[in-house]
Amino acid sequence: MTSPLTAPAAASSAVRWTPRLWGTLLVLCAAMFLDALDVSMVGVALPSIGSDLHLSTSTLQWIVSGYILGYGGLLLLGGRTADLLGRRQVFLVALGVFAVASLLGGLVDSGPLLIASRFIKGLSAAFTAPAGLSIITTTFPEGPLRNRALSIYTTCAATGFSMGLVLSGLLTEASWRLTMLLPAPIALIALLAGLRLLPRSARERDHNGYDIPGAILGTASMLLLVFTVVEAPQVGWSSARTLLSFLAVAVLLTVFVQVERRSPGPLVRLGVLRSGNQIRAQLGAVAFFGSYVGFQFLTTLYMQSLLGWSALHTALAFLPAGALVAISSTKVGAIVDRFGTPRLIAAGFAFMVLGYALFLRIDLSPGYAAVILPSMLLIGAACALVFPSLNIQATNGVDDHEQGMVSGLLNTSVQVGGAIFLAIVTAVVTAGAPAQAAPQAVLDSYRPGFVVVAGVALAGLLITLTGLRAKRARQTVVIARSTSLEAERVPARD
Repeated sequence: MTSPLTAPAAASSAVRWTPRLWGTLLVLCAAMFLDALDVSMVGVALPSIGSDLHLSTSTLQWIVSGYILGYGGLLLLGGRTADLLGRRQVFLVALGVFAVASLLGGLVDSGPLLIASRFIKGLSAAFTAPAGLSIITTTFPEGPLRNRALSIYTTCAATGFSMGLVLSGLLTEASWRLTMLLPAPIALIALLAGLRLLPRSARERDHNGYDIPGAILGTASMLLLVFTVVEAPQVGWSSARTLLSFLAVAVLLTVFVQVERRSPGPLVRLGVLRSGNQIRAQLGAVAFFGSYVGFQFLTTLYMQSLLGWSALHTALAFLPAGALVAISSTKVGAIVDRFGTPRLIAAGFAFMVLGYALFLRIDLSPGYAAVILPSMLLIGAACALVFPSLNIQATNGVDDHEQGMVSGLLNTSVQVGGAIFLAIVTAVVTAGAPAQAAPQAVLDSYRPGFVVVAGVALAGLLITLTGLRAKRARQTVVIARSTSLEAERVPARD
């Protein structure tokens, strides 16, 4: 079925958004909101879960890691599946699985069953996220309309991640089970609305068969990579188990690349990564989410463990960043149209680096308005600029039949970046942990972790700046060629 929007990109700004089109976008935004909400919401509930189900700290970690493992490990497969089997069908089935897993997660009385439900939720999100993004990019034509839609869509992700902290703080006061159950009715409502509103999409017919070896190798390598990174802080980065696991990941990825180069219908067409904009978008996603997850982890420890703030107080401290993202949701698309994605990504990373640097001023009795709030506002502005721009840059210029693949790649970069740099930050802080838990000594052990966070954001800024330099170089060449052609047209004078 053709897209409801068939106007060319140049004229897309003149196309009116119908109620059905708004409804389609809201369904997709609801799913993305739930994906992000579920990542952040469970953290505050962990102490209550451990006390109620009598779980050890290592088991509690897997309530978080199980979701990340399923989500990050199957995104490549989820993205390509959406292209091959139909985006609407894949999205709705996965959203239904997400709703059922959410219901089970709130009812189980066993740690292993809770972890299993979290893994299934992550697995289903690995299919809804790339399918939802590719529905947007194939429904809204490239240009102002798509930019506006993506800015709203990605804002819902950032808002869900921020609101998860607040909602978890409120719900956990009553019961941790409410935290697990909350996504179920929202997912069910979105599913019912999606059945009526989402545009039907035809399956890709000329796909040269199914790349089953690539799917197995790609999924296995991502699962093993995320598992190794999550486990490394516990078993040791230099342990034989960790080193052998990383070696196995390298072997799997090498074989995966060789299979994809020879496959007539690859899971990931490697040629798409020849684009400099595409590579910068993927690396930018790694740096962006990796730095923010590390920052949120350390800041939550700082506020609750050292300052003695409650879970709700901590959540409210993050609220200005989320509120700034939500307020700016409808404006970012127009800003992208005017300035382009590379400039906005660079500006956002600059705000992020400055925000992290200012946060290093913290002490054991900080003034929130003078010390913490400026960082939260800068980081909120960074999220508002960077996340939508990365999604726009990654999906622009990509054929419709590969939108799911590119969406899966981008979401994989986000999740793997978060897992890797959270593990690195945790390892840095653990290495400097004092023998005696004096408050000032603990704070001093946190500072290297914040420096790593700022360094990751700085790396993202430098990667983005290479794109700006390349763009200026191309413009200079075009101007020089144009000038030389004009000179050839002007007759020489004696």
